[in-house]
Amino acid sequence: MDPKKDSVGFIGTGVMGASMAGHLMKAGWPVRVYTRTREKAQALVEQGAAWDESPSAMAPKCRVVFTMVGYPSDVEEVYFGPKGLIENAAPGAILVDTTTSRPDLARRIAAAAAAKGLSALDAPVSGGDVGAKNATLTIMVGGERQAFEAVKPLLEAMGKTVVLQGGPGAGQHTKMANQIVIAGNLMGAVESLEYSKAAGLDPRTVLQSIGAGSAGSWQLNSMVPRMLDGNFEPGFYVKHFLKDLRIALDAAKEMRLELPLLALAERLFAEVEGAGMGDKGTQALYLLYERRAAEAGAKR
Repeated sequence: MDPKKDSVGFIGTGVMGASMAGHLMKAGWPVRVYTRTREKAQALVEQGAAWDESPSAMAPKCRVVFTMVGYPSDVEEVYFGPKGLIENAAPGAILVDTTTSRPDLARRIAAAAAAKGLSALDAPVSGGDVGAKNATLTIMVGGERQAFEAVKPLLEAMGKTVVLQGGPGAGQHTKMANQIVIAGNLMGAVESLEYSKAAGLDPRTVLQSIGAGSAGSWQLNSMVPRMLDGNFEPGFYVKHFLKDLRIALDAAKEMRLELPLLALAERLFAEVEGAGMGDKGTQALYLLYERRAAEAGAKR
């Protein structure tokens, strides 16, 4: 990849994608952008990114195309069909999906890309809005090593930890493992907070102790202050986390795994979304527990 001449495409410039594309621009690559809501890309265009009217218009112009969209159905729409990336990409192009999506879909994209002389990597990320803004994302990659090495400098412009996990789909499986841990940590943080309050403790003072000890985690130390401040803006949407948990459950079922914590997390976040909080951040799980506590208190 030559930053002086090789254009990089970026499809999906929302909460995460806008910052990621911005880091590529800061690192010197000429970036082309597309998103369904053009206003979300306007700041990047004003900074010098080129705008394309569709993925098919972008694809022939770029040596590498990144995608960061919402759901597996969006990934399929962007990659397949006569107007998709695979059909319209430049010869030898590398397609990198950073969306958290299904491992089986990642393998299907890689196979279809290879049949057209292209390379495809699944490269989901972790770190939320803060990691995207600070270029400290963890990027979990599945695919062929040659393609990985070719785009590694671009990935390192967006993330701090960039690891090739294996062949196609391995990045998505690693992200599922990541989401299972996050679910457990977040549930534990919320329940710890509820317990502390019920015991008459000051939650912020409790956090000073447990956040610095063996219970410390990113979810505990980053999300609990947001909960206590009443900040439920999305660093990562509830609706997208629920999508991830369901992908993980489906994959676990295929592997004949019983994961009770994962199943419980899916039920809780389905309830959060059902309460109209799908567009809030994952820390909105706290509001569900608060509501349950209030209802229990009203019955006493």
